[in-house]
Amino acid sequence: MCIFAAMIRNLIFDMGGVIFSLGYEQAIRRFEEIGVADARHLLDPCVQTGLFGDLEGGRISCGTFREELSRLTGRELTSEQCAYAWKGYILDVPQRNLDKLMELRRRGYRTVLLSNTNPFITEWAHSPEFSRTETCPEGGRPMDDFFDRLYFSCDLRMMKPSEEIFSHVLEAEGFRPEETLFIDDGERNVAAAARLGIRTFCPHDNSDWTVPIESFLTA
Repeated sequence: MCIFAAMIRNLIFDMGGVIFSLGYEQAIRRFEEIGVADARHLLDPCVQTGLFGDLEGGRISCGTFREELSRLTGRELTSEQCAYAWKGYILDVPQRNLDKLMELRRRGYRTVLLSNTNPFITEWAHSPEFSRTETCPEGGRPMDDFFDRLYFSCDLRMMKPSEEIFSHVLEAEGFRPEETLFIDDGERNVAAAARLGIRTFCPHDNSDWTVPIESFLTA
């Protein structure tokens, strides 16, 4: 008897390292610029903890984060400085990724984003700055235009790799796990999704996933 795997109908994408190229070292330098001397010990490439995790987990506001970071650095920081430092994580948004997302939606895949992130980054994601380039400064479109829905940890008040956040997205979207592919460069995140029966693809951070993903869609 032949047993066929269920067809992939739904795609859940991570953001940093997948949709945009992740600049951990750039973020470290920017936080150091604004006075966070031990930024390398406080920040993580994947999952934030402490004050930074509280912001990404939706447990504190941007205002509280700014106040606490000001206290930590011993200098009064502005919201603009905090945004500047956080956006150091963003190197660029490769055009190939945007083209592939639009292609996948045209082919009928339900495409959503699930990211551990904070309001400084989500403000950028919801703005035309998300896809604005030097060659097309006026043609930017927000991330909302490339996905059917966006799920951010700071809004949900839960974070990957908690299985709770994956269960929430599956229920909210009406996704069957076996028909869903999760694309994330974090091994802990894909392991958590796999425990729920979600099919997974773990590309190396900042690598080109636009061709390899086809092997999961045609299998």
